[in-house]
Amino acid sequence: MPTLVALDLPGGPPFVAELQRVWDAGDAALPVDPRLPPTARRQVFGALAPGAVVDADGRRSIDGGRPVEPGDALVVATSGTTGLARGVVLTHAAVQASAAATSARLEVDPAVHCWLACLPLSHVGGLSVVTRAVLTGAGLVVHPGFDATAVMAAAGPEVLISLVPTTLRRVDAGAFRTVVLGGSAPPEELPANVVTTYGMTETGSGVVYDGLPLAGVEVAIGAAQEIRLRGPMLLRAYRDGTVPLDADGWLNTGDAGYVDAGRRLHVNGRLSDLIISGGENVWPATVEAALRDHPGVKEVAVAGRPDPEWGERVVAWVVPVDRGAPPTLDELRGAVKARLGPWAAPRQLVLADGLPKTAIGKIRRDALPA
Repeated sequence: MPTLVALDLPGGPPFVAELQRVWDAGDAALPVDPRLPPTARRQVFGALAPGAVVDADGRRSIDGGRPVEPGDALVVATSGTTGLARGVVLTHAAVQASAAATSARLEVDPAVHCWLACLPLSHVGGLSVVTRAVLTGAGLVVHPGFDATAVMAAAGPEVLISLVPTTLRRVDAGAFRTVVLGGSAPPEELPANVVTTYGMTETGSGVVYDGLPLAGVEVAIGAAQEIRLRGPMLLRAYRDGTVPLDADGWLNTGDAGYVDAGRRLHVNGRLSDLIISGGENVWPATVEAALRDHPGVKEVAVAGRPDPEWGERVVAWVVPVDRGAPPTLDELRGAVKARLGPWAAPRQLVLADGLPKTAIGKIRRDALPA
């Protein structure tokens, strides 16, 4: 049976070469974040059970590894509400479909264009840059991580790059042919060459570009406005054997949204993040977008907390531009009221020095202090 091989390597040519070797041998690859401390690495290995690992010391076998199915290409670690590692199994057919559909939508010419990978390869947003370049024959440059100076030095009119909002703010987007933007909610104003994407690990990267699904992808809105997806890029199963697809191949994403008259998908946020305050639905992402426009706000996160009067109250955690003169709660409430209505205005302000985030810059609402 094919082996799951953990690639415990930084981004660069050796990672790409090892990925190709794994695939040529008929095995599947598990990219590992080299920054993981030993305890977290053991937890990932214990949950996902690779049979071998390739690191700076070479390749070695691991006791207790479980094989993968023939045709499996990748196992990508992700985590749910428990925070425990869970592996998304993507087949070669799914990875190929993703690469082909993305390249077609972006009109990538492999003979001319080059991909630059600078996001963590242990996450599907960074890894998919590598896989689509490898599978389509496009040029590829892989950095060990995001460094704004190095990224700008590699920029050019033929270069495509995948970024998240945190990294987008640190570069000149206009220096690239195309910027594929994923991760957390995008800024409201974007350069013309920035393409926003919606997707997740279970979909093998973004499957909706600027609100419109890629070729072969179907979008539906289910109960409670939940976004449902179907297409050839979706996972086969989780590593534990659980299959999250229904009998017709639909994936319930756990995100809420709607499709407008122009057939574009709009994402409100995670259903689990929804705040119901005084009987009104409040989406944290829309409140955050309103608060980011305040000149005294550097970073912001919004979540709900139990409240005896309102059921839940809207709480804003703000990193101020000037710690000595932070914005007041009344100022922030006024900004939100003017854009969204009084029910969405925060009722509590928490000043913070920083916000808990994932490796690709998404706010970890579950880790916000009480």
